[in-house]
Parts: sequence; C-alpha cells; structure tokens
Amino acid sequence: MTFKVFLQYILPHRALSRVVYWATRWTFAPWKNFLIGKIVRSYQVDMTEAAQSDPFAYPHFNAFFTRKLRPDARRADAAPGALISPADGRISQAGPIDGGRIFQAKGQQYTAAELLGDEAAAAPYRNGRFVTIYLSPRDYHRVHMPLRGKLKETVHIPGRIFSVAPFAVDAIPRLFARNERLVCHFEGAHGPFAVIMVGAILVSSVATVWDGLVIPPYAPSIRRKSFEGQNIELARFAEMARFNMGSTVIVLLPEGAGELDTLASQQVIKVGQRLGDMHHI
Repeated sequence: MTFKVFLQYILPHRALSRVVYWATRWTFAPWKNFLIGKIVRSYQVDMTEAAQSDPFAYPHFNAFFTRKLRPDARRADAAPGALISPADGRISQAGPIDGGRIFQAKGQQYTAAELLGDEAAAAPYRNGRFVTIYLSPRDYHRVHMPLRGKLKETVHIPGRIFSVAPFAVDAIPRLFARNERLVCHFEGAHGPFAVIMVGAILVSSVATVWDGLVIPPYAPSIRRKSFEGQNIELARFAEMARFNMGSTVIVLLPEGAGELDTLASQQVIKVGQRLGDMHHI
C-alpha cells in the first residue's frame, strides 16, 4: 500500500470536506482569486467555453467551479437513439455488467446491489451495461441527462469519502460502493436507468435541479425520496445536477436496452458526446 492510499484510510474525510465546503464559498477576493488562479493555471482550464469567461468575476471559488458554459459549447449527438455522456471527464471504465458485478479496475469490482444500496433495484441491471466517468478539477462540473427520463426516486447512501482519482480507484476495493453517493432512478423509453453521483474527498457536495443542495448534509442512514406522481421528466442533454467540486458519475442501463460503443479507459469525453446506441438490440 502506498502512502497516498494509506492516507485515504486515516484522514478525517467528512471534517475535511466540511472545511473545504465553506472555504470554497468564501467571497474574500484575495482568497477566492488565489484558489481560482491556481486551478486555472495548474489544470489549464479553458475559460473561453464559459458563459462568464473572466475567472475572477465569479463571487467565490465554487461559483467558478460550477460555471455555466456558453450555449454553443456543447451539443448533444444528433441521433435520437444515442446514449450521450452526462459529464465532461475521462472514461474510467465502461462495459457489460456481469451477473450484477461491475468492473472498477484491474483486480477490483463491486456489485450493482452494493452501489444502489438495494438488491431489488439492482435486478434490472444484472446483465446490463455501465459507464463510469471521472471528472477532474479542470472539467465542467454540471451533469446532464444521458437519456430522456422521468424521475422515480433518489437514494442518498452514506459512506466514506475516499478520493476517486485513478490511484485510489486502482487500489481501494469497492470504492464507488463505499463512498457517499446520490442514486437517481429514472424511467425511460427503454426501461429503467440510473445515474449515480459519487462523492469524493474534499468534493462531496451534490445539488440537483429538482431538489437543490442534497449533500451535505451527510446521511447517517440510507435516505429514500419518492417522486412518483410529481411528473418530473427531463429531456436528454438537460442539466440534472452538479458537483460542487469534482467527482465521478456512473450510468447503469438495463439488460437488452442498448449497446455501448467501444470506450477506452482514460478516453476524454464531453457532455453530449455519443456513448452508445439505445436501438442497437
């Protein structure tokens, strides 16, 4: 075990995340400009895509981090049957779900039931498909709908807040099924699908377009919220949520709903880019 991985086990995850949550919302100009400038320089953030291209015009660091893009900065794949990327980032892994098991990294896997916190909810995905996308600090941090869907339920699952950077994904068993996360269950034209927002150390804050800030507060136990009868339906490519800082998004598709394109690990991906074809099968 490397020292970096060892630190993941001993650091006070939630305490650090709470400190960062408030620090990234401090409007003191020298502070917020220092943080923004450091990220822009270190990660070569392309501000020409942003609706507000001046990074120092944002009132605090989190406003910069969750910045809106210009309307023409991203386009959804034109094919009506295309599954599209919900986020900017890199493909961590993608492929078939094998008997309910999802591939995390070489020698690492977890189950759909562990990820969703529910055996029954995982049943449609037992031999389905999954896509895992990692968002780095340089990426656009709003999450969009991969398919058109009606919101059925959200499940806030408590857990650790390990880093989701590649070094941690490679080394920490069942990482995505252990971190704090928000599971969003939808019903679409091809059956159910799920979009899972996975928290990470220092960045474990999630807001949705229908509920506002959901994490924090952190959950002491599994919290379910039904949206049956509320008729919340979101179009493919519509904004659905945002990470206040970065993390990982996982999409689960049921068996027989479609097929993924060939997606390579660490492949750069953008919101709206085609991931597969829902009419393939």
